[in-house]
Amino acid sequence: MKTVRVFDEHSDRYDNWFNRNPILASNELETVKKLLPKKKDPCIEIGVGTGWFSSKIKCSHGVDPSIGMLKKARQRGIEVIQGYAEQLPLKSRDFQTVLMIVTLCFVDDPYRALEESARIVRSDGSLIICIVPRDSQWGKYYIELGMNGHPFYSVAKFYTQQEVESYMNIHGFYMDSCLGVLRFPPQSKAVREEPEKCSGKEGFICMRFKQWTPRVSRSYR
Repeated sequence: MKTVRVFDEHSDRYDNWFNRNPILASNELETVKKLLPKKKDPCIEIGVGTGWFSSKIKCSHGVDPSIGMLKKARQRGIEVIQGYAEQLPLKSRDFQTVLMIVTLCFVDDPYRALEESARIVRSDGSLIICIVPRDSQWGKYYIELGMNGHPFYSVAKFYTQQEVESYMNIHGFYMDSCLGVLRFPPQSKAVREEPEKCSGKEGFICMRFKQWTPRVSRSYR
């Protein structure tokens, strides 16, 4: 799989992004934090990468196909599992909180990955999906970088908020909340931002999904 090879070969470069871009990383982290439920454990991040996000929010488990990335995640104290998002080696309904943070754009079959993530979350749990929207100024910027040979973005495929939301609806989930940051242009000076309700202008958004609870119908004689 080409994507896995890219992350294995460039795991150091990926991990250094957080040090090179502390304000961007902080903005994104605060967005994730604000959507975490009070009861979040057991928690797992699908596409955990080097474990930077999970270590900051104390999410104990992580899945990723890249050995190079998992080695770094393990060093950060994450209980790691090698596996693909499209075929998770996990039991159904096993986690209270399932996270996918900029993972969807790097999987071969995003719809299967969403289906699998929906499978492992508990009926009263939360599924949090963070993306760089394709139609945002940041999405367009990363797409251009990919076309110019950037190792990560050249293997990425971006999606819109509406595409993700529509597919989750099919699987019986509704969007409980959506927060976003990176309202400034990609090549401008980075500034600290507070996560705000998604407006379509953000370059990084996180959507929290919950399962519909069927109403109990009553019959009267």
